[in-house]
Amino acid sequence: MGSITKEICIGILVSLFATFGGLFLYLEYISRYGFHETISLIKEGKIWGAVIALAALPNLFVFFIFLKKNQDYRARGVLLTTIFIALFTLVLKLI
Repeated sequence: MGSITKEICIGILVSLFATFGGLFLYLEYISRYGFHETISLIKEGKIWGAVIALAALPNLFVFFIFLKKNQDYRARGVLLTTIFIALFTLVLKLI
């Protein structure tokens, strides 16, 4: 695996971790209800798209940190993951 590919993969992994971290923070601390109650409410309301979009907000911070550190390929990985999440959110909204 080339150095550029490795850096992009690191950016993708960090971005996924940030997204899941944002999802956990939303479900655990921002929601008024408990973790499992919030998940069942999201399923009932079919609002997975909106919740995933909110969970992807930490990617913004990760992206700018990578840019500030001149780690452009890692920032590119974060951007690719964020675009994928946006497309996934769009598909969930249309379903």
